[in-house]
Amino acid sequence: MSKKLKVAIAHDYLTQRGGAEKVVLAMARAFPDAPIYTTLYDPDGTYPEFRDFDIRTSPINRISLLRKNHRFALPVLPFAASALKIDADVVLASSSGWSHGFRTTGEKIVYCYSPARWLYQRETYLGEAPSRALRALLWMYSPLLKAWDRRAAASASRYFAISSVVKSRIQDAYGLPSTVLPAPQSLDASRPTEVVEAVGNLGWDDAGYYLCISRLLPYKNVDKVIDAFNGGARRLVVVGSGPQESELARLAGSNIVMVKDLSDAQIRWLYSHCSGLVAASYEDFGLTPLEAAAYGKPSAVLRWGGFLDTIDEGVTGVYFDQPDPELIEAAVDDLEAGEWASSKLVDHLDTFSEKRFFDALAASMASTDNHHSDGAKV
Repeated sequence: MSKKLKVAIAHDYLTQRGGAEKVVLAMARAFPDAPIYTTLYDPDGTYPEFRDFDIRTSPINRISLLRKNHRFALPVLPFAASALKIDADVVLASSSGWSHGFRTTGEKIVYCYSPARWLYQRETYLGEAPSRALRALLWMYSPLLKAWDRRAAASASRYFAISSVVKSRIQDAYGLPSTVLPAPQSLDASRPTEVVEAVGNLGWDDAGYYLCISRLLPYKNVDKVIDAFNGGARRLVVVGSGPQESELARLAGSNIVMVKDLSDAQIRWLYSHCSGLVAASYEDFGLTPLEAAAYGKPSAVLRWGGFLDTIDEGVTGVYFDQPDPELIEAAVDDLEAGEWASSKLVDHLDTFSEKRFFDALAASMASTDNHHSDGAKV
């Protein structure tokens, strides 16, 4: 008699709100009975929907400081990842550096956002002025971390890459083949919205503004976007939090509003009232232009990485070639001079639907299932 395939989901750490966490939620919707394993879990720091799922953590989750700032956990994360053992027929590992190292009794399918950026793209990830302590720590640990990382990658049965650039990166770092599977766009433009008072009270929803939605990290280049808008007539709303929050708040002029910890309903309100999206980040996958397109809004983005897969130039947005304030400003000029057909923007999203994502995962599961002698089924 056949039995249902036992599936589990793994993720590096659930301590923040970003595109990777949205992918984990999509996986959880596809496999609602699957427990989610992670090193750290902060229910208040990540999306509230995770409270509805079975979250299982490593022992270091007991340390409050690490839950609030996972970067402090770097020296112990390899040990925490290696100590997590998952009893499942198949583990879907959502990874940018750690969950692909979780041990499992069955098959491990890795959905990779990028091989660890702090190992293979250190200068881009850290920015121009990281702390000396962080640089020293990474320099000291890099040889051991790379050895651990490559062993972890070799333990996978299959790799999916979130974008074409990540597919190349997986080959370079690990010598492994992978299949490009774009992340799903799950923001439903038909659902209710909630006013963001910091913006609505200024009347900007009538006058128009541009959106920049990002974690506030050096490689996201939010400072360059702020510089492009500072002192001008255009308005900018920056959504996000992170280590650069105080620095960027000091930089922002009176035509710029910074907000964070918003609900999905508030994010939908911001998209519905904005004039367009601006992103200068080095993204492995450009999710926010897809979310903007769901509302018929075009994007001006950096010609790099995942944005090359998610923008249809001239149809859903425009590119600028460097994260330079003058080039960003010129790209926004192009947005305002262009004509953007809402129907074409929305049609572009078909390639990035949750159904296509689910179907690819299910096909991978079916392939894995064929290798099980007990005839288990998804």
